[in-house]
Amino acid sequence: MSSRRMFRRTALSAALCLGLGVYVAPTHAANNDGTVVGRTTAGAVVTIKDPNTGFERTVTADDKGNFRIPFLPVGKYLIESTKDGNITAQASDVVVTLGNATTVNLGVKELEGVNVSATSIITAVDVTSTESAFNISREELRRLPVDQTVASVALLAPGVVKGNAGFGGISFGGSSIAENAVYVNGLNVTDFYNRNGFSEAPYNFYQEFQVKTGGYSVEFGRTTGGVINAVVRSGSNVFHWGTELTLEPGNWHSRADDHYTADGSRYLTSGEDRDSLFKANVYASGPIVKDKLFFFAMYEAQGDNPRNTDNYGTKLYSNSATPNFWGTKLNWNINDDNVLELMAFSDKKENTADVYRFDYDTKTRGNKIDEVYTDTGGKNWALTYTSYLTSNLSMKLMYGQNKREAFQRSLMDIDCNVVSATSAVPRPDPNTPVGCASNTSVAKRNDDRKQYRADFEWKLGDHLVRFGYDHEQDTSDYSRYYPGPGALYYNVYTANPGDSISNPAGGGVIPPGYYGYVRARRYEIAGTFQTTNNAQYIEDSWQITPKLMLNFGLRRDGFDNKAADGASYIKMDNMWAPRLGFSWDMKGDGSTKLYGNLGRYYLPVANVINIKQAGGLLDQRTYYAFGGWETRTDAAGNDYYFPILGPQLGGVDVSQGNGTVGDLRSEVDHDMDQVYQDEMILGFQQMLSSTWSWGVNATYRKLHNAIDDMEISATKQCGENGYIGWVMANPGKKVTVWGDTNCDGVADGWVTVDTSKEGWAMYDADGNYLGQRGWVKPKRTYTALEFQIDRAWDDKWSFNGSYVLSWNRGNAEGPVNSDTDFDDTGRTENFDNPWVNYGGNGYLPNDRRHQFKFRGTYAITPHWQVAANLAVQSGGPVTGFGVGNPYDATNYHSYYVCVQNCDSPVSEDRIYEKSPRGKYGRLPWTYNLGASIAYIRPFEGGGQLRVKLAVYNLLNQQRVVQVDQDLQTTISDQTNPTFRQGLGFQQPRFTQLTVSVDF
Repeated sequence: MSSRRMFRRTALSAALCLGLGVYVAPTHAANNDGTVVGRTTAGAVVTIKDPNTGFERTVTADDKGNFRIPFLPVGKYLIESTKDGNITAQASDVVVTLGNATTVNLGVKELEGVNVSATSIITAVDVTSTESAFNISREELRRLPVDQTVASVALLAPGVVKGNAGFGGISFGGSSIAENAVYVNGLNVTDFYNRNGFSEAPYNFYQEFQVKTGGYSVEFGRTTGGVINAVVRSGSNVFHWGTELTLEPGNWHSRADDHYTADGSRYLTSGEDRDSLFKANVYASGPIVKDKLFFFAMYEAQGDNPRNTDNYGTKLYSNSATPNFWGTKLNWNINDDNVLELMAFSDKKENTADVYRFDYDTKTRGNKIDEVYTDTGGKNWALTYTSYLTSNLSMKLMYGQNKREAFQRSLMDIDCNVVSATSAVPRPDPNTPVGCASNTSVAKRNDDRKQYRADFEWKLGDHLVRFGYDHEQDTSDYSRYYPGPGALYYNVYTANPGDSISNPAGGGVIPPGYYGYVRARRYEIAGTFQTTNNAQYIEDSWQITPKLMLNFGLRRDGFDNKAADGASYIKMDNMWAPRLGFSWDMKGDGSTKLYGNLGRYYLPVANVINIKQAGGLLDQRTYYAFGGWETRTDAAGNDYYFPILGPQLGGVDVSQGNGTVGDLRSEVDHDMDQVYQDEMILGFQQMLSSTWSWGVNATYRKLHNAIDDMEISATKQCGENGYIGWVMANPGKKVTVWGDTNCDGVADGWVTVDTSKEGWAMYDADGNYLGQRGWVKPKRTYTALEFQIDRAWDDKWSFNGSYVLSWNRGNAEGPVNSDTDFDDTGRTENFDNPWVNYGGNGYLPNDRRHQFKFRGTYAITPHWQVAANLAVQSGGPVTGFGVGNPYDATNYHSYYVCVQNCDSPVSEDRIYEKSPRGKYGRLPWTYNLGASIAYIRPFEGGGQLRVKLAVYNLLNQQRVVQVDQDLQTTISDQTNPTFRQGLGFQQPRFTQLTVSVDF
């Protein structure tokens, strides 16, 4: 089923609901099943049965004839009502979808010549829900040209866009890409280390997806973005098996464009990149014990062999991945009141990249110089027990584990340093690489989530009370360092003599005769870190009248991030998240709904914060004048360039980590508030006919607080002598840390700093103390108006279209920063000092003013189908960032650019101009059209052949989606020559053939 809570139903169903007063029971189902609600004869016994598994559940309607059957596995059911031993009504093909309520009204009279005692019913508009969400099934996805990834499914939802930074991800409703949650059969599989990514099974393993974009109920938390909720396929009493092949040969991928600077120099080499994919899976399902025990099992082997060059076109990486997936689902109907389910899968993947020298001009591959090894993924499982304790009380218990590995290393890690240079830095021979390293870091991380939860539903007359408990223990075992002698990473930048570079240790001025500088960075950390998250929730859905439902919920969250020694590092309890909603069945027939929702949502601190601030991080940065390139030879006899280090520029900067764990009382705000978001939604939905429906809703989101690192260099008590250091805190609020209370240079008590007006020591060029400055408070709002129309599939055609008009404003994107490609979640540069974000209010990176999405399928004949999927959206804003500011001598990232007297060593003489967010226009509109044609041939005796040819990005649009936004990188009268240079582009056109056989 698709469309945003707008579901089709037959004309017969419409007749039923129009003729009978529809009772709307509260709907919220748990996160891996659905619910059936409805009305029948008072006191009647209602029995629902899955004919494919023999599962059966019986409840008794109350004195008003209302009934509710929760915690039902997704699928099709038969339902009947009996009174005094006589059948009063029956319905077949009752479809239960993920996270929704299907309304079935069972009566005994005739309506317009239709006997309602035998009918088929599918929910039209879910009048019991206050969420913004859409469901899409495996069968509908098979009809559409949608790439075989979970993210591609989520992007079908209105208001969901791709992140525009190098670290990818997807953004829901103006949030950053690090604020989402993903569940598979109730198991949270979200990356908790950096909150960017999730464990993922092959496309063909899933049965149905639900994408929640807002207003989700109290059992969902730990997200201020969106929720992707999925269930996997199950077995039944009928044995099924099949296979599916997916082919994407390399020559079915269009060539990516190379990109050149204004003087014709190639700075981004993509023309020799090729993707090549072959997947084959086989599955089987059926009964182990009829009506009792069932299985579903799948195995998928992949041949994933992409190749790519480095940006310079001097190295060729030939990849060979072996992601052999397995997954299974077991269902045991212990009896009619108790069900046990086991879901498990492994997404472990090993990739080997053979690295060769490459001559771009002749397109010739040279000798092999390295091998890079990357291991990802892990094993995941969840055991769920469902018990219908009474007709009105149900329980669901779940325990599971989610494991993810990320391990990267290469053969040349001991001998070769990483060297990177901007495209503006000239090289004597463009075919000679810089550095000999092929691997950017030696990193190993094992994440292990242990999760358990209990959910209950209790129907008390007109009230449905839901309550539960949720607990996670998230452990990261992590180590990382740079390859090469000294474990140093060398970055080379352009600059002019007299330019001031950003070196927090001071003294960063380019000497005469040098036209660039080198940053040599050493970065090392190791340890095991744990976070514990827990929540309790309760919710009352009150059916005030047969047409009006009021929903009130309350969730309490607690987060406990721990250091390597197991001591609490950041601990916050009693985070109360109220949720209030209403749904008005305006006509009383289930065809028209007005609904609203008001809620609060909290975001946990990612494990990367434990690791980098409470784990003894060494982040040592030494700056040198750039003296040009020297030619060196690696162990295999290949030449490469290495930077000549001139005089050291200033001191050694260890402000981000000196390799020790300090007194954490001085590094974490004692009374820190959590990050949370408030959200309001008002919407309307209506059935226009048995197949057509439409809807409109308005959404407003406001993010409160940020947790980020700040350098507090002064206090009210001691002024410039009260230096505290780097603190995790709420910028723009009062911060309480262990510090110097009597100005003798020794931390001896709790000190409170109101960072809205103090905390940053200001100095002039001569080092004279000028006073203090505070930070601006973080701000982010999202306002959107959404329209959607849906035409449900009727074996002939279907269509869905949406338009979103939105504004995403503020000075803080969230826990990551797409503007500068910074993805250390919760440790952005936005609040390092007050000037980084001063004057930074405006349209944020995920602001896409206009979004159009259309998809549909048309059956030319019973055997041939054509389909299309089109996404059109406006581009995000482009900002020109500078360094320095007109208020003190600070040299760091800012919204100011120097325009006059920039080479003066006296900061007061320099003249700056404000460079606000979005000053340099917007990225271009993007158009992404997918198209497919499918042939379906049923077999005699059951089963079918399906062949689908899909083309993605049919028009081969390769428009820019990310640019360099650094207008100045030094305090200089020069601008950055790579400003507005394209860094990311749309994926080129590719073609995919899928052949599936099902029996």
